[in-house]
Amino acid sequence: MKQPIIAPKHVGLILDGNRRWARQRGLPTLEGHSRGYDNLKVITKHAINSGISYVSAYIFSTENWQRAPKEVKYLMELAHRILTKDVIELDQENIRVVWLGSRDRLSRKLLAAIRKAEEKTKDNTRGTLALCFNYGGQQEILDAVKKIVHHDIGLKNITTEVLENALYVPEVPSVDLLIRTSGEKRVSGFMLYRAAYAELYFSDKYWPDFGVLDFDNALAEYAERERRLGK
Repeated sequence: MKQPIIAPKHVGLILDGNRRWARQRGLPTLEGHSRGYDNLKVITKHAINSGISYVSAYIFSTENWQRAPKEVKYLMELAHRILTKDVIELDQENIRVVWLGSRDRLSRKLLAAIRKAEEKTKDNTRGTLALCFNYGGQQEILDAVKKIVHHDIGLKNITTEVLENALYVPEVPSVDLLIRTSGEKRVSGFMLYRAAYAELYFSDKYWPDFGVLDFDNALAEYAERERRLGK
């Protein structure tokens, strides 16, 4: 049975193509990440202004630790800037910020910034920005299983609900629309559990060039689809 489409509650973004965008223009790789983050701020505000409740941005995967130390260092500094400086503007916009990812390998400085940003914005209700940083879909499920085992609730008591409540930031709902830029057509481990029935939208544009009109085109295509949700 088909189910009538509704506007997405949760949009996931795979911010792909920052480095290629920079190389194409003869710019340093880090400039691509900087421009990509500037674009994320624009798209997030536009999405929430459009009535979308949750925006999840895949910024740094658990595999990205393998990148050049200079690039990793920059991305860690970027995360800290988001959580300590940009969070002020997000808070004024009544937007909640959550860290959706593993906290292993993070510096004490960054961990403290995460706690403060989440505490500062926890009561905001206009929308939620989930920073998927040090995130991997398989790692999220593995960490959820470990949490369940640690609480020793008994095999018979393990349900779908129990697993969902053990995920990172469990109040973040399933992804309705997943957008990936740069022409790549794969999910790369993003939201493996929560995106089980997500509608997928792929754009050939690199993330820094993916503008508000492109985002609106993705929403328009989503609105034309009929979601069966396995039925």
